[in-house]
Amino acid sequence: MQRRTFLAASSALWLAPRVGRAQGAYPSKPVRLVIGFAPGGGLDFTARTLQPGLEAALGQPVVVDYKPGAGGVIAATELTRAAADGYTLLVANTGPFAIAPYLRSKMPYDPLKDFTYIGQIAEAAYIAATRADHPARDLRQFVEWAKANAGKAGFASSGIGASTHLNGELLNSVAGIDLLHVPYKGSAPAVTDLISGQVQLLIDAGTVLLPHIRSGKLKALAVTGARRDAALPEVPTAAEQGFKGMESSGFQGLVGPAGLPREVVERLSAELRRVLAQPEVKVKFAGAGSEVQPRDATAFAAHVKAEAEKWSALIRQRRIQVD
Repeated sequence: MQRRTFLAASSALWLAPRVGRAQGAYPSKPVRLVIGFAPGGGLDFTARTLQPGLEAALGQPVVVDYKPGAGGVIAATELTRAAADGYTLLVANTGPFAIAPYLRSKMPYDPLKDFTYIGQIAEAAYIAATRADHPARDLRQFVEWAKANAGKAGFASSGIGASTHLNGELLNSVAGIDLLHVPYKGSAPAVTDLISGQVQLLIDAGTVLLPHIRSGKLKALAVTGARRDAALPEVPTAAEQGFKGMESSGFQGLVGPAGLPREVVERLSAELRRVLAQPEVKVKFAGAGSEVQPRDATAFAAHVKAEAEKWSALIRQRRIQVD
């Protein structure tokens, strides 16, 4: 009897840690991937491109959840209230992490303290585009047209505080013009009004604009990178057209709430890098005018800090405030 009791107790002790590990294994349920903009934009493309690979790697469904509004700030704010368990993640981008916090006197979060950085996904310069029948053939001619039509021309953005907003303000500063800012709840509705002529300019990612440029509905005026875009080799950079200081690029990356367990961060970071290393994923990003940039958690956080310093300096210089 004592022997049976001892064996039963020993078996219980031997099994206990294994049962605990099985119950606590991550992930054991679907993962929610939040994006702060409407469907059809650049972040939607990124989430949908990563979704199959992440689902296969994690062995769980990855559900894309749209929380548009305030240039991505609403989604980022919601993430700060989520449980730090790895089941709610956000595709972070330049606007709500390196721009919006410095446009307001009070923000609901600190982008450098209130999140756990997991890894960078991609980086891309922007494209300045207008409707296909606009009289300007390049950015230089567009600026001349804007000066001749002062007070009538406007630029679209995917929301107040988004990178598309600051790109327009940067052009205003560099070119000495005063385009009116017209914010939308995401890039997709902004593109719709750009095509219809309700607004005259949008400076956004290739993931958003290239399909419409290729279809002939929009016209590329310039790219904002230091070199020409391989997807648009015939389109000169803004600097080539005389607008030095217009260089800008946007980042996308994966973040979680503050306090995410180290083992969860390491698992997600490793799986993200593996997905980004897949040739078909690289091809998809390249075809959309973007470049895979698999920085790890530490390097990604440092990059966000550097971008925040750059854009906050412009905001102070231009005295841009949204409240």
